[in-house]
Amino acid sequence: MTFELRLLATPKAVPELRHHLRHHDYDVRLCVTELVTNVIDHVGEGTPVIVRVLDTDDGHTRIEVTDPDPRALPLLLRATATDEHGRGMALLDGLAQRWGVEQGADHKTVWCELPESGIDRGSPLGGSRQDRPADFVGARSECEPSKFVAGEK
Repeated sequence: MTFELRLLATPKAVPELRHHLRHHDYDVRLCVTELVTNVIDHVGEGTPVIVRVLDTDDGHTRIEVTDPDPRALPLLLRATATDEHGRGMALLDGLAQRWGVEQGADHKTVWCELPESGIDRGSPLGGSRQDRPADFVGARSECEPSKFVAGEK
C-alpha cells in the first residue's frame, strides 16, 4: 500500500493528515506527525511538503516527508525534563528501526522505517517495543555527501 499527500505544513494540517492515515497504526501516525511538526518548527509554517507512507519489500513501513529546504537538517537531541522542545527525533529514533535524510539541491527527504506493517493492529503503540532500551539514542553516520542514516538498529 502506498500513501502520498501534498500539503502545506501548518498546525491545522496535522490532525487532517492523521485522519488521512487513520488506517495506519499509531506508530505511523506519530512518526508522520513528528516529521511534519519538525518542518513547521524548523523550516516554517506553510512550507509545502510531500508525505509518503510505503510498504517495503522486506515488510517494513517507510515514512518520508520531503520539504524544499536542504539545509535544515534534523538533530537528535537529549531533552531534559524541563525542556519544552527537542523530543521529536528522539521519539522517532525510539520507534523506527532506522532513519535518515536524503538531500537534493533544492529539497530534503527525512525518512524512517518501522519494523512492522503499518496497518493498524489495535494497540495504541502498534506492537511490542520491548527490544529497545527506553533511553536509546542512535548516532548519526555519514553515508555520502547527499545522504545520512541515523539510528540503524
